[in-house]
Amino acid sequence: MNLQGIISIAGRPGLFKIVAQGKQTVIVESMIDKKRFAAHASDKISTLEDISVYTSGEDMKLTDVYSKMYEKLQGKEALSHKEDTVKLREFVLTFLPDYDSERVYDSDVKKLFQWYNTLLAEGLLTPEVIEPKNENGISDKKLKTSKTVLENKPTKPVKQMPTAKSSVKSASGAKKVATVKTGGSRGK
Repeated sequence: MNLQGIISIAGRPGLFKIVAQGKQTVIVESMIDKKRFAAHASDKISTLEDISVYTSGEDMKLTDVYSKMYEKLQGKEALSHKEDTVKLREFVLTFLPDYDSERVYDSDVKKLFQWYNTLLAEGLLTPEVIEPKNENGISDKKLKTSKTVLENKPTKPVKQMPTAKSSVKSASGAKKVATVKTGGSRGK
């Protein structure tokens, strides 16, 4: 799951994708209605990668919470954020039993479910497949691809390409003929 470039803006509902960045503004696109606008430096902007959920131990990153939630729901949609908060909190306990219910407000729980369903609809919650790497740190898939490319290289030398003649009109209107080489080696 890669939530890089996904942000929340205080006072605005939903989530946003960063489209472009300026000196004092960020151009964002709403994930709900796809409208674009400028978010200014004075807006309170939070990236989803930096948000954590309070637990009885160490705080858990939102990406880890969503991984557990995705696994628990088997990739399906979660309860609506409009459900009763007691029901939402009971469900959170099924995949995150040590979350701190005193420091996590009802509004935070609702956002957790709303954002999960938004990200799921955008296809951003699918787990990333980590490819096995060999002892050199190169993934086996890339190694196989480069071997195939090397095996498919032509073994015969490339023949000299024929020259093409084209006529070009000069500024005075007289035609000039130019010889253009389209390939091959130099000096022949």
